[in-house]
Amino acid sequence: MANRPIMSWINLGEVHYILLRRALPDVDVTMRQLRRGLTLDLPSPDMITAAARIKAAWRMAYADAFAVATANSHGATLATGDPEIINGDTAWDVEDLR
Repeated sequence: MANRPIMSWINLGEVHYILLRRALPDVDVTMRQLRRGLTLDLPSPDMITAAARIKAAWRMAYADAFAVATANSHGATLATGDPEIINGDTAWDVEDLR
């Protein structure tokens, strides 16, 4: 089985509300498809603390801090187009999707 991309449940919730706000058709179908293709990480107390530390040190949204903390904890590359993450700590392994 190939490795599936990992994402925090916090960030999946962010995707869900964005799709709802855009009033896209079949949001529930899209969300089910996304969930099947992802390994979802339920934030532990340690992950919440790590995200809080990232948020305190860097100018970014709290959900973005969860994305960074999740990728860091799994030794994964964070694929994003978000300049707040891309221009953050050079120790983060980031793939710029812009």
